[in-house]
Amino acid sequence: MFGLKTSSTGLIGVDITSATVKLLELVRQGEQFRVESYAVRPLQENAVVERRIRDMDEVVTALTRAVEKARPKSRRAVVALPATAVITKTISLPYSYSDEEIEARIALDSDKHIPFPFNEVTFDFQRLGVNPRYADQQDVLLVACRLQDVQLLTDALTQAGLVPAAVDVETFAMERAYRELLRADGQARQERAQAVVDVGASMTAFHVISGGRIVHSRDSVMGGRQLTDEIRQTYRLTLDEAGLAKKLNNLPDYEARLLHPFREALVQQVMRSLQLYYTTAGSHDIDRIMLAGGSSVITGLQARLAEESGLEVVSANPFMHMRLNARIELEALNRDAPAMLTACGLAMRSMS
Repeated sequence: MFGLKTSSTGLIGVDITSATVKLLELVRQGEQFRVESYAVRPLQENAVVERRIRDMDEVVTALTRAVEKARPKSRRAVVALPATAVITKTISLPYSYSDEEIEARIALDSDKHIPFPFNEVTFDFQRLGVNPRYADQQDVLLVACRLQDVQLLTDALTQAGLVPAAVDVETFAMERAYRELLRADGQARQERAQAVVDVGASMTAFHVISGGRIVHSRDSVMGGRQLTDEIRQTYRLTLDEAGLAKKLNNLPDYEARLLHPFREALVQQVMRSLQLYYTTAGSHDIDRIMLAGGSSVITGLQARLAEESGLEVVSANPFMHMRLNARIELEALNRDAPAMLTACGLAMRSMS
C-alpha cells in the first residue's frame, strides 16, 4: 500500500502538516487538470509534530471538517510520509526479473537494505531502466518505511470517511507539483535549476530542483508559527486572533516590532541556504526562487528576498494553468495555493 506505482482512477491528495490539514481533488480534462474540490482546516498545536500524528482525534476531526467543506466526488485518498521517515535506495538486479522476482529478492536481501526488522516494514519499488554500465542489469528504486507510520496515516483517513488508496512519499509528491509549475514555462526554463523555499509553520525547507527532480534539500528550524507566537505574546491575543492579525497586518507597530525582524531573519536564513548549496553541492546555477508554504505570503518577503539574492522571486501557484470547478472561490484558492504543493502532487499521482 506504499505506492510508487500509478492508479487508473482519481485520488484525493491529503496533506497533514503541523498546522493544517489540506485536501485537494483534481480531475484531468484533456491535457489540463481541473480543481474539483479543496479545503484547508487548522490543527491545534502539537497535534502533529515533525509530520507525525500525536493527537489522532484532533487530526480526524480536522480532516472530517475538510471533507465536509470540500464535498469531494471521490473517496479514494492518498497521503504522504515525510522523507525523514522513509528509506530510499537504488539497487541493481538482473534485467530479466519480473515484479514478483524483484519483490522476492528484496525480501530475501532486506537486511542489506533496510535497518529495521523485516516484519515491521512495508516497501515498494519502481523500475528505473537499464543500468548504464551493465546491460544485463536494471536499476530499481526501493522505498521502505516502518509499518506503524503507514498505519497511523491510513487510520486517520479511514476514521474521516475516506478510503486509503496509497501512501506516497512527500518528496515524490512535491516533485510532481514542481513539474506542473514548470510545465508552462517552456523547455529552456525547465532545464534550469530552481530554488524552492517552503516556509511552513515550524520549518523552512530549501530545495533545489533540476530536471524535475529535487537534487538538494536543507531544513531550518524556523517557520510562521514563531511569528504567530510572538504576535500572541506581544499583543495578548489568542492563537486564532494572532493568526488572523498576521494575515491582515493591522496591529499597531507590528511592521517595525515583529514583522521586519522576522522577515529579515528568514531572508538571511535563505541566503545561508543558497551559500551552503553553492559551497557543497552547487553543480547547477539557480535561475529563480519560488516561494511556497503557508507562511511564504508574509508582507514584503518576496520583494526583500529578490533584493537580497538578485534573483527573480515568484510565488508558487500550481493552479495557475488549471481549470476550476464553478463552486471554488478563485481568490481563496490563490491565497492558499503556495501551501498546497504537496496536496497537489498527491492528487496528481494517479494521473502522472
